Amino acid sequence: MQTFTAIFVTALLLTTLIELWLAIRHARHVWSNRNQVPNDFATQIDLASHQKAADYTCAKTRFSYPTIIMHSLLLLIFTLGGGLNVISNFWSGWIENPIFHGMALILSTLFILSAIEIPFNYYRTFVIEERFGFNKMSPAMFFSDLIKQYSLGLILGGVLLFCMLWLMEKAGAYWWLYAWMAWMGFNVLLLSIYPTWIAPIFNKFAPLEDNALKTRIEQLMQKCGFKSSGLFVMDGSRRSSHGNAYFTGFGKNKRIVFFDTLLSRLQGPEIEAVLAHELGHFKLHHVLKRIVWSFMVSLVFFALLGFLMQQAWFYEGLGVAANTSSTAAMALLLFFLIMPVFTFLLHPLSSLYSRKHEFEADAYAAQHASANNLIRALVKLYQDNAATLTPDPLHSAFYDSHPPAATRIMQLKKLA
Repeated sequence: MQTFTAIFVTALLLTTLIELWLAIRHARHVWSNRNQVPNDFATQIDLASHQKAADYTCAKTRFSYPTIIMHSLLLLIFTLGGGLNVISNFWSGWIENPIFHGMALILSTLFILSAIEIPFNYYRTFVIEERFGFNKMSPAMFFSDLIKQYSLGLILGGVLLFCMLWLMEKAGAYWWLYAWMAWMGFNVLLLSIYPTWIAPIFNKFAPLEDNALKTRIEQLMQKCGFKSSGLFVMDGSRRSSHGNAYFTGFGKNKRIVFFDTLLSRLQGPEIEAVLAHELGHFKLHHVLKRIVWSFMVSLVFFALLGFLMQQAWFYEGLGVAANTSSTAAMALLLFFLIMPVFTFLLHPLSSLYSRKHEFEADAYAAQHASANNLIRALVKLYQDNAATLTPDPLHSAFYDSHPPAATRIMQLKKLA
């Protein structure tokens, strides 16, 4: 066994075992606290709602067990099992041009992987979400969304992929730097066009018609110095009863979006507090910081890919011939397939950074709206979305982008 093969298999085994261990202890911890509402929520959330959240969390978590194992097995099949070689050799008989061969290799591999996910997503939507009263989708809508996603991915992803492979083949030793610039430009473009071109493909957006709420929000935006291209209500209830609010877009295309489910559940002052939290992310430059950080990390990844692309052991250690019809495409595909294995243990750092921003946005909301209104809004959202109040601390520290409910509420009470 080659050295890199041993490193890869060890990392994959370690990642898989840690994922399973974290999921199992999370389900056990939630289940063990199922029969008692935490003291901080005892007067706001009844036992039945708490138990529903526990059951929902356990159902989702236990369903992750086979998906974790499946993802690891698929990675082994496509790499050391020779799956990528089979796909590459198939297209070699049809396409000679290395760029178009590479596009066929990558797109067909991604299509196979996503097709394997469909039954799991279907079960998650029509069994788990349905059982707990969240799913509002029909099978026709489910598959319609899939067709739209695949079509968008093929159009937008195909253009980006062609640019990447062309640069890898033609741009010389520093192709990775030019590819990184193209990647940045592509992401900025997506941020700009998402609100007006992409999101409406999946949902309907209507201007907010509640004049009292609209006035309240506009006053808050003026107070916070935020300019938006509009306030919109999204028909989230067509797909799910989960509620949310967010702002999206870039530059002049920034817009604030409320799920209709959220507006039907929260009162005006509570909606204002939720929005103040979202505006906090903007005013404290969290979004910009995350974009800059992601661009910096992607630069490192592109430079690393530029190095690995020239190393025969990288291909051979992953069970792939180094002299394939499209070496550039194979390197790109291998890199993005295996990187989650080698970066998995860095996930807690990303989660910690995100939770720090959430605390800061909560403090901003407490200052510019009301901590008590935000507490009431969060409690309602926890209850409506069946979010567990008792996550396993280690699982939460590893994965959760938001602080645990009890910790977040306790911090807000200090600001009230």
